[in-house]
Amino acid sequence: MTVTQSQKIATFRALHAGPAFVIANAWDAGSAKILAGMGFPALATSSGAAAGTLGRRDGQITRDEALAHSVAIVAATDLPVSADLEKGFADAPKAVAETYRLAAETGLAGGSIEDASGDPARPIYDFTLAVERVAAAVEAARATGFVLTARAENHLRGVTDLDDTIRRLLAYEAAGADVLMAPGVTDLDQVRTVCAALSKPFNFMAGIPRRSHSVPELAAAGVRRISLATSLYRAAMSGLILAAREVQQTGQLTYIDTALPSAEINAYFT
Repeated sequence: MTVTQSQKIATFRALHAGPAFVIANAWDAGSAKILAGMGFPALATSSGAAAGTLGRRDGQITRDEALAHSVAIVAATDLPVSADLEKGFADAPKAVAETYRLAAETGLAGGSIEDASGDPARPIYDFTLAVERVAAAVEAARATGFVLTARAENHLRGVTDLDDTIRRLLAYEAAGADVLMAPGVTDLDQVRTVCAALSKPFNFMAGIPRRSHSVPELAAAGVRRISLATSLYRAAMSGLILAAREVQQTGQLTYIDTALPSAEINAYFT
């Protein structure tokens, strides 16, 4: 039986009521099917992984490419999918709203918007404009009930001002964002401080080496959702590179002995 978008959205919203859950980031239909088959309750895209599938770096894909990537992952399973839509592929609030209107039409259950500008001189949008952009995305998302995640990017962009991060998250919450996120905030005491300041669910971004905590630790700190970002994609690409490097550098093929058999992988595709 086909699961409708409204049912996926309802399921996705309910997951945020607790307990803490892991949302696994897929990078194509095959990885989506495998992660769904393993029992993850929801999936997300990753801008970095999406770019990687096209042989590009993070931030180098278009809105149309990001939406097409989302459609492929949505179609692969019956799970709710949330898309990493970067900064909404626009600066002006009106143009941002169009991105989230289009995203809501793809069957997605949710998506994120970040306040990173892409301008090295001023990497974070001015506070007022950042809030206006979130409000515009919220308004567009309301047509379907699409779950909007607003990201304060300070700590990924060299601005380690926790007070400003919390100020922004509170403003995004007031503007109607359903979930809040502060990638790069990894210290557990800071995570606790952020979660205590918010009334809506907080998403912790895992994936930073030696700065990613266990699910029980994050749940105890008040986190409701844990995203794996590009980490699964990086793990898969690491396996590829290390195996190919072994062949090139030593002439050995020992990686074959630890690789899963095709039958086990293909079982997820039936």
